[in-house]
Order: sequence, then structure tokens, then C-alpha cells
Amino acid sequence: MIGLDDIRAARERIAPHVRRTPVLAPTSAKDPLSPSLVLKLECLQVTGSFKARGAMNRVLATPRQELARGIVTASGGNHGLAVARTAYVAGVPATVFLPSNVSPSKVEKLKGWQARVEIIGEVWDAANQAALAHAEKQGALYLHPFADPLVVAGQGTVALDLLEDAPELDLVLIAIGGGGLLAGMATALKALRPNIRIVGVEPTGSPTLKASLDAGRVVTLPEVTTSVPTMACRRTDERIFELVRNAVDDVVLVTDDEMRDAARWLWFEAGVAADLSGAAAVAALRQRRVALAGAASVCALVCGAGPDGMG
Repeated sequence: MIGLDDIRAARERIAPHVRRTPVLAPTSAKDPLSPSLVLKLECLQVTGSFKARGAMNRVLATPRQELARGIVTASGGNHGLAVARTAYVAGVPATVFLPSNVSPSKVEKLKGWQARVEIIGEVWDAANQAALAHAEKQGALYLHPFADPLVVAGQGTVALDLLEDAPELDLVLIAIGGGGLLAGMATALKALRPNIRIVGVEPTGSPTLKASLDAGRVVTLPEVTTSVPTMACRRTDERIFELVRNAVDDVVLVTDDEMRDAARWLWFEAGVAADLSGAAAVAALRQRRVALAGAASVCALVCGAGPDGMG
């Protein structure tokens, strides 16, 4: 699907339009998780998540004439914001289809980027079917949130920045929605540091990749029960699955309440405002779902911003 060269090309392409987000060591924490922990604050990315990277790479690599009828996507919130902002920068209209459990604050942000917003269904899959139908009818460019190679390459640029800022890492925890972020980052991390350990984190109510890895093939979940819209996906893509199966060491599960507790920890200990997906990696550490033995340096990716830990 993609390789290290694709990710490096994406990084050069999107550099003028995204931020180099910081790495933070939460020192002097009242409730420390690991003395070697660093947080990669992709929640400080433009639009509030890593999604800005993939959307921008996809649009900048697309001939201008293919954008003439606008851009359409389906999202749990973060990808939609990235697409809306990218369309605004490119000067083309954007339509974003969302499930009914999307954060109201993210809907307001979408409108702030002048996107047309449509609420369809209860989970991402239903919104996605509507987005595909809209693309076919209107001739708009459809941007898949995780199964597009250019989007995956854009997400992989997080890993290039991370390894430059924290070159001694030997364990990285990454949240999973559809798997594009995990696949892109794992591709770069394993290419540059073959011995690094990579752990994906999914909700217990949407164990899409965990179920597929356990089955040895891509499976469709019978239902999705997580309340986290940015991590709700019934089925991943076969190409994403192959990248993850070949590069990721483990996938662990956390509950919605455990992610909420982790978001509160991030706000209390570090002043970091994360949404629940952004807190997933920290949740896995707080619940000891990942063995830290032998890990001299650990990174938890805080992939999305939100007020979930501030209440």
C-alpha cells in the first residue's frame, strides 16, 4: 500500500501546511505512569488532530481539476475537520457526513471551516455510505479517512517527526479507529527502527483490528457499542490489515470509561485537553494493558484534542 519513501514524500509535500507538534515528558506527575514516558502532542496539530496530515497530503497530490466539484467525506469528527480545513485552504467546497454521536463542538468547528454538515446514522459506516452516494451523484472527490494510500502516508509523517525528537524510543502506543494512523506510523517506525515495539489501542466496543488479527483475516463486527465516534468502525480495509499484521506487535483494548479517566489524567497532570481517542494510549498504560518490562523509553500518542477530560 505504502512504504517509507511515500511517507517521506508526504512530509515534504505537507510541511508548509501542518505543524511540527511537540513531544512532552510529563515530569513531576502526582500519578506517574512511567519514568521514561513521553507524550506526542498531535492534539496540538491544526484542526486538533493528526488527521490534518493525511487530508492535506491527499488533496495536494490530487490534480486541481479533480477538486472542481468539491470534496466529500464521512467522519467521526477529526477527519471531517481536517478535510474541511484542507478544502478551505484549497478554495473548494467540502461536505462532511457524520454519525449522530459526533461531538457538538466538532460540528461547530466544521461549520467554522465553512463545511456543509450532514448527520446520518448512528455510526461511521452509515455516514460513509451516504458520503459515497453523494460523491457519485455530485462528482465530488471522496476522501476516505483511513483506506486511502495518500492519507495513510500523510498520517505516517507523525512517526518521522517523533523519531527525530525522541530517537531512543523502544515502545509506541497508538490509538485505532479504522487503522490508517497505526498503519502509516508503523510502516515508518519499523523501517527506521526494526526493533521498536508498536502497540495499537482500540475500544472494547469497537475491536475492529483486534478481531481481525485474532481471526487472521478482515472481519466485520456485528455491532459497534463504543460511544467514541472517532474510534467507531465496524470493518477495516484489507490493505490496512496487512500493514498492521506485518508491523504491529500487539493490539489491546480499553473501555470508554478508562479513556475518559485517562483524559482527566492528561488534563490534571499535563494541562493537555484530549478527546477520548487522544487519551486511548494513556488509558492502556494506566490500566497496565501493556507490559513495560524492557522498555527504556515509551511514547503515548495523544492524537486528538477535546474537552473530555476537563469536566
